[in-house]
Amino acid sequence: MEKLIATAAALVVAGPACAQTVTLTPLVDARTRYEYATQDGIADDADALTLRLRTGVEAKASGLSALVEAQGTLAVVDRYYDGLHGAQTRPLVADPQNVALYRAQVRYAGKGYALTAGRQRIALDDERFVGAIAFRDNGQTFDAVRAEIAPAPHVKADLTYAWAQRTIWGIDGRGARQPSVSGDNVFVNLGYQTRLGTLTAFAYLVDQDEAAVQAFRLSSQTYGGRFGGGITLSQTAKLSYQLSYARQQDWHRNPNRYRAYYYLADAALALSALKVGGGFEVLGANRGAALTSFQTPLATAFKFQGWADKFLTTPPDGVRDLYSNVGYGLKTGSRLGTIALQASYHRFDSDRLVRHYGDELDLLASAKVGRTALSVRYADYQADRFATDTRKLWLQADWTL
Repeated sequence: MEKLIATAAALVVAGPACAQTVTLTPLVDARTRYEYATQDGIADDADALTLRLRTGVEAKASGLSALVEAQGTLAVVDRYYDGLHGAQTRPLVADPQNVALYRAQVRYAGKGYALTAGRQRIALDDERFVGAIAFRDNGQTFDAVRAEIAPAPHVKADLTYAWAQRTIWGIDGRGARQPSVSGDNVFVNLGYQTRLGTLTAFAYLVDQDEAAVQAFRLSSQTYGGRFGGGITLSQTAKLSYQLSYARQQDWHRNPNRYRAYYYLADAALALSALKVGGGFEVLGANRGAALTSFQTPLATAFKFQGWADKFLTTPPDGVRDLYSNVGYGLKTGSRLGTIALQASYHRFDSDRLVRHYGDELDLLASAKVGRTALSVRYADYQADRFATDTRKLWLQADWTL
């Protein structure tokens, strides 16, 4: 990693001397967010006001580029449990204070291929298995080598070897919440684009080497396929859809011997400013005697199974999520432009024995003013047989150069 950083820095420094061939682009990404959470069984509520800044520079010369980017997270109001410090007398808000190197990569892109080495963001397909966790302040990156190849029309291969996962817990991470998790991770993603959508075959080998993390038995091998796309029905109507299936079993040092399955069926109909949809997602329980289930430790899990984050780790009996959503684009006639409104409802059940876990309602309003994205988000989880009642509210502003 040190050599990669030195290479990136050398290309950046060379910029003034090679101004005719090297282009320098500053990188600035700022965020302010207030998060409030109340949870049954925890004495106090959580109030978190955080500031997050990422800044760096990217240098490009012909097909070669180098990028260095640092990030810092500051808790202005820190009446919350950040997962690392103090007793858990308030609900968890997974945005600990942090100062760290976010990305440092070298990339070469040619006709039909691109190679990237170093600390980088990786988000594959819908991020259900490998993602960047952009919602959390510190994000997730990988120390990896990645090749993206288009060997023929409509065909793409995405191949990654990652020797470390840089987690959202930052430099103070410890115990099961390490700042980084080492291992021999392999991501293989092969896609073929058709008129109706993209057909993808994938294999994800997740190796969690850290002793503190091994206790959670998350090393696994996952193989599956996905089909996603859409069709235009009329000038004002479009149908989108996705189907996914995967099988997972133990790998490397995972002491469990298990096999579990994943299913997803999702569809949405857009009618001008209105969009309605729904789906059914299953992270299955082990078919054998061991009480374990389908896990996705590298995913952007916040995007799935409700924003209250009750199922970031799949329960031993698995989880079934039957959901519906509706969205509407409200034109304001002001600088806010169009406000996007969204509501989602989830019914959660166990995969084994089909016991009702609980229900969740999620609401979102978002708009953009110039370079600033604004959003108000709310989640309300009502527990039945899993976890406890939880309500969360977010007020957020993101500014990007």
